[in-house]
Amino acid sequence: MSLDPATVRRIATLARIHVEEADIPRLQAELNGILGWIQQLNEVNVDGIEPLTGAANMALKMREDIVTDGGYPDKILSNAPDRAGDFYAVPKVVE
Repeated sequence: MSLDPATVRRIATLARIHVEEADIPRLQAELNGILGWIQQLNEVNVDGIEPLTGAANMALKMREDIVTDGGYPDKILSNAPDRAGDFYAVPKVVE
């Protein structure tokens, strides 16, 4: 499949991209190159190959879902500009 300049202009219009008339031949060549790669991929025989949703077909390791506070509030609050006990102290925003 080969795109003509009118089709390139239509694609640019549909994509809402302003393309200068001088850039049409360059874009036409680039789009035709992309379509050539797609055509080449379509020629590959994939009969009997199952599609993958990811790079590997393996189960993820699971961990226990335990809620904790981290156990180290001093480390967490070490950069806080102001603190009240084990909490961040912030200025009052509602009057």
